[in-house]
Amino acid sequence: MAGDGGDGRTDEDGRTGEMPRVEGDGSGGGVDPDTADDTAFPEGEELRTDEQGRILNSAAYEDIPLWDDEFLDRVSDRLMFNYDLDRDYRVRGERFDLYGLMRIESQKQFFHPSLGYADHHSDEHLFARRQSSVTVEELERIVQLGHALADERVEGDEEHYGTDLSFVLVVPEIPDDVREFVVDFRERQLLKYGYFGHYEINLGVVAPEHETAVASREADVVSAFALWDEVPDRHTPRGFVTRLVGTVREKLLG
Repeated sequence: MAGDGGDGRTDEDGRTGEMPRVEGDGSGGGVDPDTADDTAFPEGEELRTDEQGRILNSAAYEDIPLWDDEFLDRVSDRLMFNYDLDRDYRVRGERFDLYGLMRIESQKQFFHPSLGYADHHSDEHLFARRQSSVTVEELERIVQLGHALADERVEGDEEHYGTDLSFVLVVPEIPDDVREFVVDFRERQLLKYGYFGHYEINLGVVAPEHETAVASREADVVSAFALWDEVPDRHTPRGFVTRLVGTVREKLLG
């Protein structure tokens, strides 16, 4: 969602309304139910709250779907300011509980917007679902799905900088071989030797009951699924240290 930089917005009838707020903690602001007037809560209306328990403005978030899965619903509260979200999304015979699309557009300009140049855009397609287990073979199949979707959705041209296709699986636990596969995974394809940008496939696996997650090298979005605010295990200097500390802890504590 993008604002116009003003204090409000105007509808088709010229009426102004309050723009949704984004707080420093990344939340969308909202109403404290302990201090709000009773008239702020229309009778019979289902109320949506953020992670701090504040009630969100229903008009501002009426296009955001609700998930029966409490975990995914809380994740959506983190994503909804940057992604267009959908639920029960189906593509090429696969079903995903949550789908998100984000587009970032950039432009350089010379003194005035009309003298713009170097227009670029970057996209991310996010596919997430809960399932009972995960295997390396399934992740490899998902990677092939990512390549097929890239062939369909990535429009390579001079203005295309990059497209990410990110897949996140929510499972009860993460097997060791899956963790190793995801941490070491990176799949990036240049288009026309990079002249038309690139696309990248990202993987993430999350086990919320164990408060653990693993993400491939460029899968930044997986952090939104770590509701316990731990950094997902990744193939980065920090990720390596995290794994090293974990190994030492296991050796010392058994």
